[in-house]
Amino acid sequence: MQNNNFDNIMSFHIDNGAFRGRFSRLSKTIDTIINKHDYPLPIAGALAETIGIASVLASSLKYDGLFTLQIQTAKAPISLIVVDITSQGQIRAYAKYDEEHLKYSQTKRKMSGKMEPAPHLLGLGTLAFTVDQGKNSELYQGIVELKGNTLADCVLRYFRKSEQLDTAFRMCVEPPKIDSKLGWKVSTLMLQKMPTTGGKIKENVKEEDMTEAWNEAKVFLDSLTDKEMIDENIDSLNLMHRVYHNNELTLTNSQNISFKCRCSKDKITETIKSFEKNQIMDMIIDSKISVKCHFCSHDYVFEGDELKTLVGG
Repeated sequence: MQNNNFDNIMSFHIDNGAFRGRFSRLSKTIDTIINKHDYPLPIAGALAETIGIASVLASSLKYDGLFTLQIQTAKAPISLIVVDITSQGQIRAYAKYDEEHLKYSQTKRKMSGKMEPAPHLLGLGTLAFTVDQGKNSELYQGIVELKGNTLADCVLRYFRKSEQLDTAFRMCVEPPKIDSKLGWKVSTLMLQKMPTTGGKIKENVKEEDMTEAWNEAKVFLDSLTDKEMIDENIDSLNLMHRVYHNNELTLTNSQNISFKCRCSKDKITETIKSFEKNQIMDMIIDSKISVKCHFCSHDYVFEGDELKTLVGG
């Protein structure tokens, strides 16, 4: 069920632009992505957490193209998670996992069938995000090791080491409940302290005053309860007003978010054609080539004349 208080990202400033925030609340988008796969709850929860983090990271960047967050690991229940978001707010995502490894890992921790923070199912690996604005633009990329109890912890390490940008997160992930009108609910709030030089910050503001204001802003952030974060009956702006009504809250942008896969038979055809003929022949099973999109699970089948065109005969 569609709820206008979800599936959008709100951008805002507080304290005269000293701090900026991104507030993402997703429901139907998460439902659509997860329902296209038969993920067990722990995997679905980890993917939902990753999508929430990706949404605020993408929203914090100015780009015209594609933002991608990719997690790769080894010797873990989840070996790969990919989330990509267009500058128009269209999201797609998927996770690759080993079912037997998942069962073993969760049984060992006495967590069988339960949701866990994503890093518990990822082990050692890397989290990378890229911004691709096309052939004539330089590719922007950030990489950080997966170290932390949550994905937010991992991202915080990146901002501290690479961007020297004070950042704070507040996040809540809730699976579908019988008494809720919505399915999945993922609420992610990211707050960042802007540099003291340049921008909208007054030149005569002392660093110690900024530090005190930042600590206060984080306290207010942490005061949000999970119930408030995923309240179906309150919109993002009203919720931020509750928290930062004394901090010159200014809404700077609001963007709707939805699922959309960019796969197509033409794109699959071009990909297959890029292989050598002998490789294409190896793809043929029962007189046809079948390709499933990882993101939306749509099956593309090439047989008959289409197959002859692919193999060149």
